[in-house]
Amino acid sequence: MKVRNSLRSLKKRHRDCRVVRRKGRVYVVNKTQRRFKARQG
Repeated sequence: MKVRNSLRSLKKRHRDCRVVRRKGRVYVVNKTQRRFKARQG
């Protein structure tokens, strides 16, 4: 999982990427390609 300041560019890497808020943190998750995962901050 990557840790980045900005997730907007990571969201554009794959068309199935979603930006999700969990427990006060912002994540990029992808159900079909699991390797595209990231967390903000």
